[in-house]
Amino acid sequence: MATIGFISLGCAKNQVDCERMMFRVQEAGHTVNEGVAGSDVVVINTCGFIDSAKSEAIDYILQTAALKAEGQVGKILVTGCLSQRYQGDILQEMPEVDGVLGTGSYTKIVPAIEQLLSGHKVVDFGSIDAPEEEVGRMVTTPEHFSYIKIAEGCNNRCAFCIIPYLRGKYRSRQMDDVLYEARVLAANGTKELIVVAQDTSRYGLDLYGERLLPELLRELCKIEGLHWIRVHYVYPDEIDDELIDVIASEPKIVKYLDIPIQHCNDKILSTMHRRGDKKLIVDLFAKLRARIPGLVIRTSLIAGLPGEGEEEFQELCRFLRDEKMERVGAFVFSPEEGTPAATMDHVEEEVAKERAETLEMIQSQIMDEYNAAQIGKTMEVLVDGYDEEQEQFYGRTYADSPDIDGRVWIASEEPLHEGDFVNVTIDGCIDGDLAGYVAEETV
Repeated sequence: MATIGFISLGCAKNQVDCERMMFRVQEAGHTVNEGVAGSDVVVINTCGFIDSAKSEAIDYILQTAALKAEGQVGKILVTGCLSQRYQGDILQEMPEVDGVLGTGSYTKIVPAIEQLLSGHKVVDFGSIDAPEEEVGRMVTTPEHFSYIKIAEGCNNRCAFCIIPYLRGKYRSRQMDDVLYEARVLAANGTKELIVVAQDTSRYGLDLYGERLLPELLRELCKIEGLHWIRVHYVYPDEIDDELIDVIASEPKIVKYLDIPIQHCNDKILSTMHRRGDKKLIVDLFAKLRARIPGLVIRTSLIAGLPGEGEEEFQELCRFLRDEKMERVGAFVFSPEEGTPAATMDHVEEEVAKERAETLEMIQSQIMDEYNAAQIGKTMEVLVDGYDEEQEQFYGRTYADSPDIDGRVWIASEEPLHEGDFVNVTIDGCIDGDLAGYVAEETV
């Protein structure tokens, strides 16, 4: 039996894929290495979404190749979106790599490793449209929160996005399988369950002929042990009254929605094959905030999309100031080869970078206003850990998703434990993060 190291890059969905591979490897009798050094095989599960993700993946491959040259690791197996995207190039351009698996071949991880150990190269690209195969996971997040992937692939075909070409058509998991996995996660200590897919709002449409995210959320809320349920990647044109009612009425569902909109200009939205227009977005946000008190909206915006002149960019800036979304990521348009947008005229990269920085400055002011409005409030906080340098505990409110949003610094006379829920009275900010002290009455 061999020792296998794993490196997982990219999004939470990719992380779940890596956890499933780790489970298969361990189930086959191999040892999953906590690090990389000393591994007989290192599996690098890559992201290939945009240029920065590709660069990060290549850097990790080269770093692992250097360890291989020093004799610290054995074989290198590259999996995930980068290998799917550049099927014929990785082995040719990086001879240190011993094998590649595409996104349709995660289930082949064990035979691939055994083939490598026997001295053979591995090249396997299965169907990216095949149904999801149910298997266990070695959860790599802290015990108190986990991601649960409810579907794979995407049917939206946005003009700038490569994901459908790498992940295939939209495939929902059976609801019973999702609920079973959620119960196992809860039984093993998960208190915050984060529901993810490329488009969670489409869940069930391919399997059952109707959107069943509201029903799935209601069933998840019945699971004992889950305290917070968070929903990511809900598309604006798919949000209906039933979904709004479920989010508003179920106490376990945190009042936080990740709604990717990318832009607000009607011409750009149409060119990018986005469904809906600016009016739909503005009306939706107004309805959501009226019916879900305290709702926090997260979105992503892209600066420099094809068709964005100065007038369109200023419209986006005004939209950002008017809507005051609490959480916004601003990104520079990346013309991804193979997508329709890559062949369209767009602004120079430096101009797009400057525009993204402007969006970030506007959003920083909005965040400052949001944080100032929380001072004096007592908020429920999930404790994530202790920072030795700051000598303080830290955690998150419902308004903060792990790894992408902010923290709350917690002053406490008594030791806190990772995974505790405590009530924290907010009394200030530290570098854009909230800070406070444990209230007398806590959870």
